[in-house]
Amino acid sequence: MVARLWRGGDMELELRGKVALVTGSNRGIGRSIAEALAAEGCQLMLTGRDEAALAATRAAIAALGARVELHAADLRRDDAPAALAAATERAFGRLDILVNNAGATKRGDFLALSDADWQDGYALKFFAHVRLARAAWPMLRQSGGSLVTIAGIGGRQPTADFTIGGSVNAAAIAFTKALADRGKDEGVQVNAVNPGHVDTDRMQHRLHALMREEGLDEAAARARYREILGITRLGLPQDIGGLVAFIVSPRGRWLHGATIDMDGGQLSML
Repeated sequence: MVARLWRGGDMELELRGKVALVTGSNRGIGRSIAEALAAEGCQLMLTGRDEAALAATRAAIAALGARVELHAADLRRDDAPAALAAATERAFGRLDILVNNAGATKRGDFLALSDADWQDGYALKFFAHVRLARAAWPMLRQSGGSLVTIAGIGGRQPTADFTIGGSVNAAAIAFTKALADRGKDEGVQVNAVNPGHVDTDRMQHRLHALMREEGLDEAAARARYREILGITRLGLPQDIGGLVAFIVSPRGRWLHGATIDMDGGQLSML
């Protein structure tokens, strides 16, 4: 499936030989970003907490002919981002592309969410990526590289059941904008992507909950979600992977300081 979706010859993005580090690359959006970059000729450093899932991603990407290295880590630990950046430099001697993707936050009633829930939400999706950007910045500056933050539309359209995620995403977008201001002077391209509702494992859980609540089959539940959200369809992880590959390529280099909503039209009226 990956080989059919990502045929480098269809549109040459001139990424061959570049080194990319993608956090949260063991599944979902992160894995698809890594696959898209590998199909365009990038070498990959993969990281995540699930070593078995990382190994499976590595095997899929290696089948595309890319060099792939693994560094399993819990980036919530204060010292883990710097160690990851150092491991990337040891393995490849450089870094051209950093994709800060890792992180999921707890949904629920604001009054029931604990301080620990909030701290955990910010630990990975915000503070870990701030630390990693700081540790990796000298390599990106040296290579004239690119940084992409995968945030989420909750940062632009917060909802009552997503107070942690909406706040974290908004903070990640603001941090990325500030870093882009620095990047203009130092030759590092910096942008953010806000995915909408993407068909990952987490989305499957929500679909199944809707199926149980309303007595729907999966096709009807998907149609119901499209109706509720006002979107063309649910996204695919490959949609985000293709966009990121374009952004970090020479064809997308004029994009700088941008926050791109890729959501099937959900925020089209905002």
